[in-house]
Amino acid sequence: MRGLMVASIEDVAAAAKVSTATVSRAIRGLPRVSPVTRARILAVADDLGYVASPSASTLATGRTRTIGVLAPFVDRWYFGRVIEGVEQELREHSYNLLLFSLGGYASDRQRLFNRNMVRKQMDALVVLCLSLSDQELEQLHRTEIPLVAVGGPVSGCSSVRIDDSLAAAAATQHLLDLGHRDIGHLHGGWEDQLNFTVPGLRTEGFESTLHAAGLGPRSEWEVEGDYTVRNGVRAAVRLFDSPSPMPTAVFCASDEMALGLMFEARRRGIRIPEDLSIIGIDDHEFSEPAGLTTVGQDPTAHGSIAARMLIAELAGKTGAVRDSVVAHQLIVRGTTAPPCR
Repeated sequence: MRGLMVASIEDVAAAAKVSTATVSRAIRGLPRVSPVTRARILAVADDLGYVASPSASTLATGRTRTIGVLAPFVDRWYFGRVIEGVEQELREHSYNLLLFSLGGYASDRQRLFNRNMVRKQMDALVVLCLSLSDQELEQLHRTEIPLVAVGGPVSGCSSVRIDDSLAAAAATQHLLDLGHRDIGHLHGGWEDQLNFTVPGLRTEGFESTLHAAGLGPRSEWEVEGDYTVRNGVRAAVRLFDSPSPMPTAVFCASDEMALGLMFEARRRGIRIPEDLSIIGIDDHEFSEPAGLTTVGQDPTAHGSIAARMLIAELAGKTGAVRDSVVAHQLIVRGTTAPPCR
């Protein structure tokens, strides 16, 4: 064993009488190295105390061991949890995470889909809750990096998601089963800016379930929001200040909007669930202490699944494009009950 000096890949290559690229391939278990040569290199590396560096691996494989995540926001609950799941899985496999945030601005999309930037910086990409245009898909496919979408389907790409339409239908059916017929809807509405399909899918599930029950959405009880608590409060103000009679229940397309609605209702002395039943989607970390009935999903698991899919593809374990639809779960707590009127 060498003393206090740190052995380099060049030292191993010189001692084993091979190139540095061959050393890197041998140490990483890659092909094109004979068993005899690999054994000799590993023995030399062990004798010299050599530890492979990420940069050496990159030179031999063309890989950065970095997976990118493209998110419309990073300060929202769902996106943060997905990123956490991706990061946990990458760390276990010695991959790095490179985060790109649109910050809610569609104008940043072109810069982030630049072919050279993607090719130089990452081996694969996770796209969160964005529907990609044909041009964007073409740009990514030209880079030949694996791609997984999380939170919504993307044509021709693997994806990890819940069935948002069915999740909304489950929430709506729960209210119908309790006897509610006057049901309001707080829904998302920024799909036009960021090409985001989830609001439309959840609205579709809500409305189709009402239609199946012989009912229809009431425009005076439909309020648009942006999936945040603050916007839930604002939507509640518009709903409660309307001259129309108040619904007996409200389906909110996210738990954060549902929590905002709860805050404003209680500020006005509206009893939940006696006067108004409320249900959301997500199972946000604050939903359980708030007693919010919801349709739960596990975005941390979504991120982990997406990362595993990409790591497997990078390792050559590829198959057909997969659409991984993860189960959702109705969680009944204290904000829903039969109507009192």
